[in-house]
Amino acid sequence: MLRYLTAGESHGQALVVIVEGLPAGMVVTAKDISDELARRRLGYGRGPRQKFEEDEIVLLSGIRHGRTLGSPVAIEIKNSEWFRSDVWHEEMSPAPGKTKKPLTQPRPGHADLTGMQKYGFDDARDVLERASARETAARVAAGALAKVFLAQVGVSVMSHVLQLGSARNENAARPQPEDLPKIDESSVRCFDSTAEAKMIAEIEAAAKDGDSLGGIVEVLAYGLPVGLGSYVHWDRKIDGLLAQAIMSIQAVKGVEIGDAFETAARRGSLAHDAITWDSKVNSYKRETSLAGGTEGGMTTGEMLVVRAAMKPLSTLNRPTLKTVDMVTKQETVSFKERTDVTAVPAMGVVAETMVALVLAQEAQRKFGGDSVAEFKQNVQNFAQRLR
Repeated sequence: MLRYLTAGESHGQALVVIVEGLPAGMVVTAKDISDELARRRLGYGRGPRQKFEEDEIVLLSGIRHGRTLGSPVAIEIKNSEWFRSDVWHEEMSPAPGKTKKPLTQPRPGHADLTGMQKYGFDDARDVLERASARETAARVAAGALAKVFLAQVGVSVMSHVLQLGSARNENAARPQPEDLPKIDESSVRCFDSTAEAKMIAEIEAAAKDGDSLGGIVEVLAYGLPVGLGSYVHWDRKIDGLLAQAIMSIQAVKGVEIGDAFETAARRGSLAHDAITWDSKVNSYKRETSLAGGTEGGMTTGEMLVVRAAMKPLSTLNRPTLKTVDMVTKQETVSFKERTDVTAVPAMGVVAETMVALVLAQEAQRKFGGDSVAEFKQNVQNFAQRLR
């Protein structure tokens, strides 16, 4: 079964990810991974760090002559900021020592205070370095491999921003896989130009006030086979796996599959996707996507729809959030790390990653195969049986 593990801190030397369970013979290059990491850096409202982060990657193992070997793939993502500044050499040194500037004013909404209490730390940096969303770069690298794997059987995963602050895309039309370049060209990764202008205005207003914005992204998966996930155990339901994956993204506080929250207000006669038979392709079809492409904890073969709601970032450019100094116990304002006005456009790319990893894991669980050729044949055999 496909699984992955990340390691590294925000201002450390590098992030590392190990991905296990990919079949042998999958064509993949460093560019496939670098391109996805570059997409993660997109978005109007990002901070200055994105201007000099290069996400230089090193393929350490598991790939030879451009093809996976079936063994674990290890990827290193070097931290260009660590190499540029001696400050981080000292702050993040693994050698015995102590920081000269402990951070003792925890930020509300961040992992700082609870993490310090849980692990017995007296410096918030011991928490924030790992809790930082910088960790998602390693996940995106793993997700790049998952996307290449899914593409072997015609599955594609994409995202777009539905809402940023109070500005929302009201266009009911959903983008198709071929629209992804256009979405990435948008400064806020929005499919609708009218909504894009409103989102940019919201970001500029928040930036002027030194504040931050959250929002909602929608992830769409096309070309999925029937039956990923299962109804037989609670921890194998595709809905549950997707919800956990999305909720694990830093600052994400809500997840929705299909029209879940809107459907909750409908009567049952208007809440379900009617089933039809398409004689042209000998396949069952759903007329709508209210359930988001899942039924009974399994994929239906229709378009998958998953939404993620991200809260405003807890580090502000104008520190005004009330907190308590953990040394003096006196009221103060939280410390400031470098931050973004919003990271919602980038979060969409991370959400794609998490959805792709779940789908790849479940595809490998269902169809198996030690090589790409065997995996593809198993998928084709299943599709033929359905017809």
